[in-house]
Amino acid sequence: MNRLLLVEDDAALATATSYALKAEGFTVEHVDCLAEARKLVKNDISLILLDVNLPDGDGYQFCQELRAKGMSLPIIFLTALGEEVNVVQGLDVGGDDYIAKPFRVRELISRIKANLRRYDAGNKPADILQAGVFTVYLTRHEIMQRDMLLNLTPSEYRLFLNLMQHKNKVLSRNRLLEQLWDIDGDFIDDNTLSVYIRRLREKLGADKNCIATVRGVGYMFTEE
Repeated sequence: MNRLLLVEDDAALATATSYALKAEGFTVEHVDCLAEARKLVKNDISLILLDVNLPDGDGYQFCQELRAKGMSLPIIFLTALGEEVNVVQGLDVGGDDYIAKPFRVRELISRIKANLRRYDAGNKPADILQAGVFTVYLTRHEIMQRDMLLNLTPSEYRLFLNLMQHKNKVLSRNRLLEQLWDIDGDFIDDNTLSVYIRRLREKLGADKNCIATVRGVGYMFTEE
């Protein structure tokens, strides 16, 4: 069952909207401020319905905050600010859709279902891996560090991906070496592995400590 988070400070609107969505089969969690939204957003939420003007901040900033943390769940803005400039701003900060108040409930439900379908189709667990500030797009062989694409060689990509796939678990040097055949099919030796680790950390910059060395054993990816 899809669990929706409704962030709306208009009590009457929130009650009516929640009632309609529950009648459609959704589970709805309603909060009236961003502080409460932050407490619930990680609890298996499928989609967020987000007002822009809230007592303790605005929805645009909250959306940016979630995207900066790597959260990719659909976000639909619900707001009385329906001018084109507001719609563009909502989409630019990472929103998936924008519906102006007053809205028709059937249209809202239709948009929710459409966004959930797109999310399910484009963000299958087999295609995307999330760990810390990193997002791996497996089909494209790309790793994003927050919103920046990491420029990795094929071997560096395979090494980092292997560590991320086993986050918080120590991988021995021998196990990593077994996984790191280079593009010509030649086996990578122990010294080359050390070079790859060093170069990878250099490319990660301030986040380099996510690759921890376990002396005498190997390496581990940790979420800082």
